[in-house]
Amino acid sequence: MKITRNGTQSSAVGPSEWFTGTTRIDPLFQPEEPARTAAASVTFEPGARTAWHTHPLGQTLIVTSGLGWVQCEGGEIEEIRPGDVIWFPPGVKHWHGASPATAMTHLAIQEALDGKVVEWMEKVSDEQYQKVDPD
Repeated sequence: MKITRNGTQSSAVGPSEWFTGTTRIDPLFQPEEPARTAAASVTFEPGARTAWHTHPLGQTLIVTSGLGWVQCEGGEIEEIRPGDVIWFPPGVKHWHGASPATAMTHLAIQEALDGKVVEWMEKVSDEQYQKVDPD
């Protein structure tokens, strides 16, 4: 058994190459061989979001607070709230983040394939982010 005590892992600012706006990443766990699943808590300030990206084995998000938006390439922007669980299948191009006026925190869970959990792509433009009002 391994217990990682709260407060023993440092928070990090979401890198500007991967995020627009202010984000904080709090690591939860990294895989222990032979497992390959990792997770982090990610907090997005209002208007903050990821760049477009894919995951080789998919990704699960669990919203823990706030109000957010998610979108798969070619689809509509969907609103997400605390308690919602979102699954992105392997290789599906998508983004996620806070709504324009409300912060959002989610747990992000993904598996590594050959040591890689994500493929980052171009940033979501302001026009793409504002394109659809999910109300």
